[in-house]
Amino acid sequence: MTFEKVKEIIMETLSCAEDKITLEASLKDDIGADSLDAVELNMALEEAFNISISDEDLMTFTTVKDIVEYIDNNK
Repeated sequence: MTFEKVKEIIMETLSCAEDKITLEASLKDDIGADSLDAVELNMALEEAFNISISDEDLMTFTTVKDIVEYIDNNK
């Protein structure tokens, strides 16, 4: 499932506790990701899912669900 893999990547890349990562979790407010974290997360997601995420698309991600849906629709 895409969510499980995204969750793993967020935990590894952002050193975030597993219980904070839900589909509804806000990347900024709940997970504490800043713009540098977003770039690191983007690179990890692109590598893991073998996709390319544009900067414009990256800026639209506000929740974990946004990432999961983007990956499901673009892989």
